[in-house]
Amino acid sequence: MTNDFTSTKNKIYLLLGSNIGNSEKQIKNAISNIEKKMGRVIRSSGLYKTAAWGKTDQPDFLNQVIIAETNLSPSLAMQVILDIEEKMGRVRTEKNAPRIIDIDILYYNKSVIAEINLVIPHPALQSRKFVLVPLNELSPNFIHPVLKKTNHQLLLKCRDKLQVKKNGCP
Repeated sequence: MTNDFTSTKNKIYLLLGSNIGNSEKQIKNAISNIEKKMGRVIRSSGLYKTAAWGKTDQPDFLNQVIIAETNLSPSLAMQVILDIEEKMGRVRTEKNAPRIIDIDILYYNKSVIAEINLVIPHPALQSRKFVLVPLNELSPNFIHPVLKKTNHQLLLKCRDKLQVKKNGCP
């Protein structure tokens, strides 16, 4: 039997994204839900506007990375995230479709987890600039536990050409 709660605070890095409706409001609502159900948000990046990745015929995304402290295990954190997304109105249709809210676990402490429905660190974070730019803003020196490179090094080597602009900046 596994314990879904830990006795110590764990740092969980989350990527929030939205491109349906008032994306800034959706992200704020997601943060509020995360604080109620997972733990206190201790740091957050700025908001970044990015063209859609993968499926490009849709509105731009607004993205933000947050760091929260949680007592939840990674698997329970994932269940809570899916519940938050569903309660906020996310409907999963096709891969990379537009969405009201998307919440991805990027890192959980320095854990490496490979389960059927949960892979941490996020398996594609190193190839997506819209993840690395806000992640680098918060934790440039954090070392990816698998790739053994800092977030800053990963950003410098990223080949993604999509423009990532801080919201409100030209």
